[in-house]
Amino acid sequence: MSDTVTGSGVAAALAEAIGVEKVFTDAETLAGRRHDYWVLSHVRDFRGAPGPTAACVVRPACAGDVQAILRLANATGTAVIPFGLGSGVVGGVLASPEAIVLDMGGMAAVRSIDPVNLLGTFDAGKNGLEAEQAVAEQGLTIGHWPQSIAVSSVGGWVATRASGQFSSAYGNIEDIVHSIEAVLPDGTLAVLGKGPRASAGPDLRQLMLGSEGTLGVITGVTVSLRRAPEARAVSAFEAPDMATGFTFQREVIQSGWRPPVARQYDERESARLDARATQCLVLMVHEGPAALVAAETAAIAELAGRMGVKTAPSEIVDHWLGHRNTVPHWNAFLERGIVLDTVEVSADWDKIGAIYDDATASLQAMPGCLAGSAHSSHLYRSGLNLYFTFAVRTDDHSQMEAIYLEGWKRIMQATDRHGGSLSHHHGIGRVRRDYMARELDAGGLKMLRAMKHALDPKGIMNPGVMIPDA
Repeated sequence: MSDTVTGSGVAAALAEAIGVEKVFTDAETLAGRRHDYWVLSHVRDFRGAPGPTAACVVRPACAGDVQAILRLANATGTAVIPFGLGSGVVGGVLASPEAIVLDMGGMAAVRSIDPVNLLGTFDAGKNGLEAEQAVAEQGLTIGHWPQSIAVSSVGGWVATRASGQFSSAYGNIEDIVHSIEAVLPDGTLAVLGKGPRASAGPDLRQLMLGSEGTLGVITGVTVSLRRAPEARAVSAFEAPDMATGFTFQREVIQSGWRPPVARQYDERESARLDARATQCLVLMVHEGPAALVAAETAAIAELAGRMGVKTAPSEIVDHWLGHRNTVPHWNAFLERGIVLDTVEVSADWDKIGAIYDDATASLQAMPGCLAGSAHSSHLYRSGLNLYFTFAVRTDDHSQMEAIYLEGWKRIMQATDRHGGSLSHHHGIGRVRRDYMARELDAGGLKMLRAMKHALDPKGIMNPGVMIPDA
């Protein structure tokens, strides 16, 4: 490995700057960092057309290493592709032969846990579940539980503007972040955020939240912690249809109750979740002080009774809690000729029903459709998200990519027709990039491109991601 590095341009310069042991050009490492968990990358691998590898993979050990890497990359105009733990599903990582893949997995320290101020600080590459376990040892919780928690990084949560399954009470990642340490494209170190709240101009943390590696590299994150909940209870209901379930959820949240988990499944997904279900399941988890949990469960049950939403077996929620992060590998489906994905959007209450009806009908009209369904998983006073699933069978593997893109197109267009937001928590990557003009309109795109140019005038940071025509 040493001879290869010292004989190859940028890799040799990086080895000199941060140490040869942190720079990799061997085939196995390069192949393992070609892409993330995006379905389309796996479709291409499955069809025998894998994408290229990077010029090298660099694994920094500290923020100073990241500064040195970006200074060199900026000076030479070399593209840099940040790589967390590879759990992204929208094409945020796609290697190219002229690029450096910046593997943050080597920065995985717990920097500090502060039980007085309820703050936890982690290297950006820290595994999310390991971070949660570290604070749990002190009777605390981050409260951020994405399905990918065991395979995603704390920095990745920030970079993709992630949501966790308990977000309806604990908030999304932007509600949990206290401060962010990041290295800008020219190598400057910036620490963004002081105190529990500030009125000191624009909140610059927001530039890094959802930036997907296009504006710099997140190297450290401080999150605001919570004490572990005193009590937990679960409840399950069946609504006669999706519209009634939506109204039930709206009444719950607008009445002031905030169950951390509130999920609603259409009839197809309800039957997959529990064979006894004949209508639309609504599942809730309640956490916090024991008195609050008791009051919340009683009030929501009473509300359900008034609305004609019947009680369902609570063990359905227990089953979901025990299996919620079990996800088969994409290849298990591709080998059977099935192209599938999950696509999350969001909308206000007066729009969400039309988006559900339009998108599911459009998906089910696709030739070979096996599934075109949805559930909600994140609840707000003004609306909620929908998580669509599509699965299409084909005997022609050459059509897999076209089928995949068509499924996405139908969901994006239906959401846009009715005024919803085209992404809730997975981010933009490449799969949503060309829909950003619909999401932001001309003014928003102008602002985004101006920020990109100001911070990264040479365009070295994760080119091809998020920003159309960047």
